[in-house]
Amino acid sequence: MSENRKLNYLNVAGRDYVPYVPADKVIPEFTATAIILGAILAIVFGMANAYLGLKAGLTVSATIPAAVISMGILKGILKRGTILENTIAQTIASSGEATAAGIIFTIPALFLWGYTPSNLTIGTMAILGGTLGVVLMIPLRRLLIVDEHHSLPYPEGTACAEVLVVGDQGGSGAKTVFGGIVAGAVYKFLMGAMGAWEENPEWVIPGLKGGAIGFDVLPALLGVGFIIGPRASFTMLAGGILSWCVLMPLISYFGSGLPTPVYPATVPIGEMDHWDLWSKYIRYIGAGGVAVGGIISLIKSLPTIIGSFRFAMSGLSKGSGEVSTLRTQRDMSMLIILIIAAVIVFYIALSPQFNVGFVGGILVLIFGFFFTTVSSRIVGLIGSSSNPVSGMTIGTMIIVSLIFKAMGWAGSEAMVAALTTGALVCISIAMAGDTSQDLKTAFLVGATPKAQQWGLIIGVLASSLVMGGTLVMLNSSYGFGTKELAAPQATLMSLVVEGVINGSLPWGLVGVGAFVAIMAECLGLSVLAFAVGMYLPIHTGAAIAMGGLLQLLFTKMVKKSEETPRMEEGILLASGLIAGDSLMGIILALFVYKGIDLSLHVAWGGFLNAASFGMFALLGLGMLYYILNTKIDSAQEEKEEKVIGG
Repeated sequence: MSENRKLNYLNVAGRDYVPYVPADKVIPEFTATAIILGAILAIVFGMANAYLGLKAGLTVSATIPAAVISMGILKGILKRGTILENTIAQTIASSGEATAAGIIFTIPALFLWGYTPSNLTIGTMAILGGTLGVVLMIPLRRLLIVDEHHSLPYPEGTACAEVLVVGDQGGSGAKTVFGGIVAGAVYKFLMGAMGAWEENPEWVIPGLKGGAIGFDVLPALLGVGFIIGPRASFTMLAGGILSWCVLMPLISYFGSGLPTPVYPATVPIGEMDHWDLWSKYIRYIGAGGVAVGGIISLIKSLPTIIGSFRFAMSGLSKGSGEVSTLRTQRDMSMLIILIIAAVIVFYIALSPQFNVGFVGGILVLIFGFFFTTVSSRIVGLIGSSSNPVSGMTIGTMIIVSLIFKAMGWAGSEAMVAALTTGALVCISIAMAGDTSQDLKTAFLVGATPKAQQWGLIIGVLASSLVMGGTLVMLNSSYGFGTKELAAPQATLMSLVVEGVINGSLPWGLVGVGAFVAIMAECLGLSVLAFAVGMYLPIHTGAAIAMGGLLQLLFTKMVKKSEETPRMEEGILLASGLIAGDSLMGIILALFVYKGIDLSLHVAWGGFLNAASFGMFALLGLGMLYYILNTKIDSAQEEKEEKVIGG
């Protein structure tokens, strides 16, 4: 392959575009090496994002880190591999993150209700929902990826294609990712397993009873903050400040003289500390804010949703999915797609694992098809990170709960059935967004769509094998809905379903949160970021804000000509910190689960909190130093600019 080959996708119609690897060129692609590597990475990123999502309330796209890691292994360690093998490995790996997102947004609600679904049940739900999201998006590929080539940029998919091409021509960022993984894992091990310093330093605010501030000094949160940037991370912190420095002190001030408990608490407010106030009151206020934030994002997306669905249906009716003889336009056959979809629906309807009947199975297909179409187009416009998955899932949960209630279902049976149905839809929505991004990458580099589609299903299967065990272990070790693993989206889903079915929520608190979210929207804030910050412990938001502050300092200190390549290094390093911290978190949860204690019980005396924050600040400064001082290859930078610019 020519060394100066570029991604010439600018100002070219989709059907005229000649990919990096032309359609008439056949090189190794769907190989055993790529499949095994992708499956291993899918498991790794799936477990890491499950932990991160339960801890911080969000997941981070694995697309680019997976591409860089697979590139480093194939080319750096194995000294072999083509760009198409790398694309397959990256595709399989990225589906682990999407599957984990759909699972942790919903399934932990069952644990919160006192149920313990088996590993098999959780894994089966992941397989069914994830596979459905893949196959429902396939008929839309020609329309959205090819025909709408210039209208739908698919930012993550395009960026990943550029990374793959640069790597194929000699660029590499794998050492940065691996360095971040090692740093994050070692830091977490010293803190979590050895007890070298406290994970959650906090300070009570003098003279402000019920108020406190603290930090979750975790490498993953530092990385998340750097990736999402100062605006979003500071908005999250603002929500936390409102809860912990305004609402909680107000509740304590006005309620400390009351001799009896105020529902839903079971002890008087005067006897409650700041964690009790957060657990019994603030979580409901925050849940109301997150719910309304999700609904607002869904309402704001309605024109796009309706237009996307109408456009997709009209495009399909015009036969945009005709069979092509070109390698780069071959999809999984429509017959196979219909068979897979039918098997999934019948399994959901007839399996005693779910107990939702044909009504539930049909609802999964209807909502899955509608929101898969919507998700696939929305991520093409604004990216996967802005995809309103929570809002679409909340809408599904509410409608499904009302349907089951109208059918006479009640109590826990109706709640579990509604949650199960909504969870399957949520997984399919998350997977559809990831599928469309990966198929855009495949389109640009010249991969075979059919191979990508089977690769995505393999990634779903691989990550699903560990999802059940991961959730059961994390719940047993830490507990969902606690300060260790707040599981905000799942808690919200449980409140929505329970509120519709039983009407037992403290609606006054939920309403307060709802109006706070409306106020944030009126002020032009990112309402979901603000509401999630209001719901989570301030410790989480403050740590994420530290990462945002690092990015802000970076932009002020770096030369303009070096900002883009150094920012890419920073994002790769941050992704490594997230992966290393999250994976070590899974390992430490296994230690707790098995009763293993390695703690050294280091004595910091009265300086424990200061020492913990100091170690966190030292990690951040080290990260900033690396980004600002790592060597940037000017020749490679010039090559990358040519590739990206076409």
